[in-house]
Amino acid sequence: MKRNKIIVISLLSAMLFVGCGNNNNAQKSSEMVPESLPQGPAEDRPKSSAAGKQDQDTVELPDGVYTAEFTTDSSMFRVNETCEGKGTLTVGDGEMAIHITLGSKKILNLYPGLAEDAAKEGAKLLLPTEDTVTYSDGMTEEVYGFDVPVPKLETEFDLALIGTKGKWYDHKVRVSNPVPFEDHGQLKDGTYSMEITFEGGSGKAEILSPVSVAVSGGKATATVQWNSPNYDYMIVDGEKYLPVNTQGDSVFEIPVLKFGEPIEVIGDTVAMSKPHEIEYTLTFHLDTAVKGQGGM
Repeated sequence: MKRNKIIVISLLSAMLFVGCGNNNNAQKSSEMVPESLPQGPAEDRPKSSAAGKQDQDTVELPDGVYTAEFTTDSSMFRVNETCEGKGTLTVGDGEMAIHITLGSKKILNLYPGLAEDAAKEGAKLLLPTEDTVTYSDGMTEEVYGFDVPVPKLETEFDLALIGTKGKWYDHKVRVSNPVPFEDHGQLKDGTYSMEITFEGGSGKAEILSPVSVAVSGGKATATVQWNSPNYDYMIVDGEKYLPVNTQGDSVFEIPVLKFGEPIEVIGDTVAMSKPHEIEYTLTFHLDTAVKGQGGM
């Protein structure tokens, strides 16, 4: 099992976008828009900025999470093959950003603008995330991903990149054909391997990722394993769940209340002088789901 270093959907409308890498930097979907954008010449700066909301006519979608096509002007700059040419588009508070998972770690930074501005001192660059992708043969790989501000849909905009050779290159990209997750069709009955984001506690104990999620009759149940044998029960949505094993690290079967949003859980540990209930959050990343594979 592999630890996930680090993305709003109810269970009944949970939809599957299989194969694209998950963002290992723990963050909520509403945090995908970078805090600030580069300050270049006014005519070259992108319209999107977290410091100032876009004009109302540039946001054409209701707030929510979508899959969208991400196309570029170069075959050398494209999303990972597992993503089928798509990224995860988040719309909220008058802003749009798309998370793209690339094919390697050869692109070090992106800049929403022109290369000549990206090379200037003080330019605010987009930093990579570490994403994990699973290929059709079952092999996994860590690659870079980026959260890219989107000024407008269906319209080309400038996005410069710098690679391992240290030179900036200009590119034109386009984000188009957004589809809400709920239009992808409900998860069919079966077992899926799915990455999670785990937060809370002291950092010494965690639930390992990926996890196995079984779907049956519109309900999803996750089999989660701690990296500790000291958890004697968990509480999810007010219900107490006991371990399903008696030896080794603690394993539980718990309901998945929703995908793409943090779920509050409680884990009771007996590792201390007396039992302690500790609050944690789990986020199940639907876009990483691979059917037919258990997480453990």
